[in-house]
Amino acid sequence: MQEYITQTPVASIIFLFTVVTSIYAFSNQEIYGKFMLHPYSLSRGQKIYTLLTSGLIHKDWTHLLFNMLSFYFFAFPLERTLVSISAWGHLHFGLIYLLSLVLSDVSSIAKHKEHFWYHSLGASGAVCAVVFSYILFYPLTKMLILPIPIPIPAVLYGFLFLGYCWYASRHSSDHINHDAHFYGALTGILITVILHPDIVPYFIGQLTGSRI
Repeated sequence: MQEYITQTPVASIIFLFTVVTSIYAFSNQEIYGKFMLHPYSLSRGQKIYTLLTSGLIHKDWTHLLFNMLSFYFFAFPLERTLVSISAWGHLHFGLIYLLSLVLSDVSSIAKHKEHFWYHSLGASGAVCAVVFSYILFYPLTKMLILPIPIPIPAVLYGFLFLGYCWYASRHSSDHINHDAHFYGALTGILITVILHPDIVPYFIGQLTGSRI
């Protein structure tokens, strides 16, 4: 535990705070009411804070477990990587996560601003940002994604994921905020490129096998 706090303090704080807040909210409906993203209110200048607090709560244990497992496997290595290439690595990781948490919901707010019944919650947009930032640094890392029976390169997973989210946001009726996943992933890529422009030639070099 001390190693995580020392080497990856930002990821550790986000992880612990999200888990504790989510578990507490499972037995406190008032927290859900206050913390959930409500585009109808946001578009009218109300509950601005929910752009952040909606990422601290989850629908159920499955939702929390899936997001936090993804966070665990990608966020901690990403923060270590960012620290290894920049003295501002901890700050950069925090910016990628928090800005993506906010920006991933912009499309949902615009799409549902007149839908009083619509609410959204969970850290999925920010987690997707972390995963795709990681993919820029390690595009050829093998990932096992169900139901695909064999490991595939992370970059291929990225393209498949974006394509699925794009399709599902237009055709699915599963009540999952696929827009947040899609725009969270894109935001993670964009912020990483802004903070580390050299990642673009590095990413291309990894794919082509050349040393750029």
